[in-house]
Amino acid sequence: MTTEKERMLTGQRYLNTDPELAADRQKNRLLIDKFNRIARQDPERGHQLIKRIFHQTGEKIDVQSPFQCDYGYTVSVGENFFANYNCTFIDVGKITIGKNAMLGPNTQIFSVNHPLDVDERIANYEYPGEVTIGDNLWTGGGVIIVPGVTLGDNVIIAAGAVVTKSFGDNVLIGGNPARIIKKLK
Repeated sequence: MTTEKERMLTGQRYLNTDPELAADRQKNRLLIDKFNRIARQDPERGHQLIKRIFHQTGEKIDVQSPFQCDYGYTVSVGENFFANYNCTFIDVGKITIGKNAMLGPNTQIFSVNHPLDVDERIANYEYPGEVTIGDNLWTGGGVIIVPGVTLGDNVIIAAGAVVTKSFGDNVLIGGNPARIIKKLK
């Protein structure tokens, strides 16, 4: 029999009220609170702490506080990662971002879905929805990326866009819902 955490980590429906997951979220909240305090006073110590929180990072990482995420251990980012102020990762499903990413302020990445069925929703079931992003991402401020989205390399997302579907390489996307504005070289 699998645990709720194992179900979550393998992309299956799981109960978000599970005590093990609740303890993981609480432990991470304390680490994130510590990061947000430390990063303001000593950015290098903050960067070292965020490297411990995330599953995987490159050597060069710069996350501005405040920052929020649920678990941390489902987040992997590549070399030369930058996240501006107020970024939020609801990281139930895996969030994987390649190298040379620049996230504008208030970028939000969500990797969890809630059931459409009211009884399942009331029972606190959730569905992970991985978000996978290639190299050289640039998001403007206020971008939202929803569960299940895959983006290729060299994607630019205009400020305020809501990304509800996947896109390939070398595109500028924007709008709500996001659409291709321009193909890039």
